[in-house]
Amino acid sequence: MVRTRSDDACPGALSLHEAADGALARVRLPGGMLTPAQLQTLAVTARDHGAGTLELTGRGNVQIRGIVGASAAAAVAQAVAGAGLLPSPSHERVRNIVASPLSGRVGGAGDVRELVAALDAGLRADPALAGLPGRFWFGLDDGRGDISGLGTDIGVRLRGDDAELQIAGRDTGLRVPHDGVIAELLGAARRFSAMRGNAWRVTELADPAAVFAGAVPGPAPAPSPRPPVGWFQQVDGRIALGAGVPLGVLPARTAEFLAAIEAPLAITPWRSVLVFDLDDGVADTALRVLAPLGLVFDENSPWLSVSACTGSPGCARSGADVRADAARAVESGDLGPGHRHYVGCDRACGSPAEGQVFIATPDGYRPRVAHP
Repeated sequence: MVRTRSDDACPGALSLHEAADGALARVRLPGGMLTPAQLQTLAVTARDHGAGTLELTGRGNVQIRGIVGASAAAAVAQAVAGAGLLPSPSHERVRNIVASPLSGRVGGAGDVRELVAALDAGLRADPALAGLPGRFWFGLDDGRGDISGLGTDIGVRLRGDDAELQIAGRDTGLRVPHDGVIAELLGAARRFSAMRGNAWRVTELADPAAVFAGAVPGPAPAPSPRPPVGWFQQVDGRIALGAGVPLGVLPARTAEFLAAIEAPLAITPWRSVLVFDLDDGVADTALRVLAPLGLVFDENSPWLSVSACTGSPGCARSGADVRADAARAVESGDLGPGHRHYVGCDRACGSPAEGQVFIATPDGYRPRVAHP
């Protein structure tokens, strides 16, 4: 693919995107991790200076839409920084790190949480990496294969005592000890920056394997699973609750209820929320309160099989109110097998790696034909 510019202009909390419904701020959350105080701040900020909702993205980040005017934009930036979610203004758009959200608590071959913190710190400490494209992302898979299936640009998958380096979610045959992971990933990011030209993603390079010397990329990874939804027993005996967020739109008031539990949280790349470290009584009460607010705790819910871009009226490019159409498809039972993603134009924003994409046209929706 030939790019006409080297910067894809992805939004951040400081560099906003002007949409049809106002400006949009995107807040990076390495590993999707959030404290309850941070979620409370985001909820209040969305209510007071945006459209009153938080959008969960396919990279485990959060967006605030409907920001109108310079004073509102400044207030959003100030609130995000005050919550500790903007530790480096120069690197805010490159902190794209996704990680197995249940790592260290439920399953997996190891715990990647410390790797998330170390990789984020290493990124922010390197001035040269401030120029990474906003679409370039890192994946830390704790061995269960969930993050590998997302096809992140570079990453690792834990294999017991060591970790296998990955390119676009594909194993490379290269293994490193856990304490060598961060140096390898940062080195690969620097090599990508040096050779990328106008490429935004590793897969756009003439030789993607060149980011890791000696890499031999294997077969494509299996598609990522559905979001972790329901009641999970942690290894320490406490409970984690996983909640699906229909179409990734979390009302500010519902976010405040989540924050009120006063427990660690994670936003997942499947547009869901996890609340950790609960005792049985708190978990039971939280589930009873949150389910009537629209959060999904049933792993068989059709809401977990559908997603959509912003659509009209928020996006001027969109040919339809795709979220409303997606909701009608769920309510009518007209989804069919697999995952279905509704988009308003050929750009197909937010399309997942698996499933079928349906593009709005004047005559309804047509399925997108995959590139050969």
